[in-house]
Amino acid sequence: MGHVDACYMPRDSHTTGDILVHEMAYGENDELWVVNTRFSCLCTLDNINSFLPRWKPSFITGYSPNDRCHLNGLGMVDGKPKYVTALGETNTPTGWRDNKKDGEILIDIPSGEVIAHNLSMPHSPRWHNGQLWVLESGKGTLSVVDLKTDKHEAVATGPGFTRGLDFWGPLAFIGLSQARETAVFSGIPITEQNIARNSGIWIINIEIGQLVAFVRLEDALQEIFAVQILQGIVCPDLVIDEPEIIHSSYELPNHAMKYAETVNPAV
Repeated sequence: MGHVDACYMPRDSHTTGDILVHEMAYGENDELWVVNTRFSCLCTLDNINSFLPRWKPSFITGYSPNDRCHLNGLGMVDGKPKYVTALGETNTPTGWRDNKKDGEILIDIPSGEVIAHNLSMPHSPRWHNGQLWVLESGKGTLSVVDLKTDKHEAVATGPGFTRGLDFWGPLAFIGLSQARETAVFSGIPITEQNIARNSGIWIINIEIGQLVAFVRLEDALQEIFAVQILQGIVCPDLVIDEPEIIHSSYELPNHAMKYAETVNPAV
């Protein structure tokens, strides 16, 4: 692998079944929160169940695997789920598809109230620097939400389907995708515009609303779902399909590492 300053490898797995997982986030006590899109709820995982439902929008009457509102984005504040986005305020199987152009919503989880309406395929709600941000994927924009007025204003526009957002100081790192030519993506502003759509990472200075850098991805990689800043890490590596490395690598708690000894493999 060469010299890296962080390496990520699988150490645990959990089978949920096909629940159309969208955004995930760790909260307090390393609890993993999952957007369960197929069952229109937020859930966590335990050692007994496929998933443990923890919250659903008030307009969803029950749990069923038919994607009633296309719940997708999750925003955490102080280690707790705070905001979610959905592609419709609907309670029928895939009912959100009927008004996907601008019928989407942003919900405050603790109160259950819809705090922003008429969004265009929103994703990735994030609380940063005292403001609530959201990507309007259907328009290719980064928007800021006024919590007092239910209004949202675009700060910047990218040449693609915006999905995946993280911040570092005044910089917003935004994932761009080439929206698929399918019925799901038809009839939204980004696909109706006669512009070339890109996939990559766009970096916006939110103080001035201007593009300061970008990484354009070409060829086979056409979609990005999530973007996450790895603070203090310059050269990470990811090992997911190299059994020899995984089988000979070990993760131990810090208190055990002081007793670690160098072991020469048997010949």
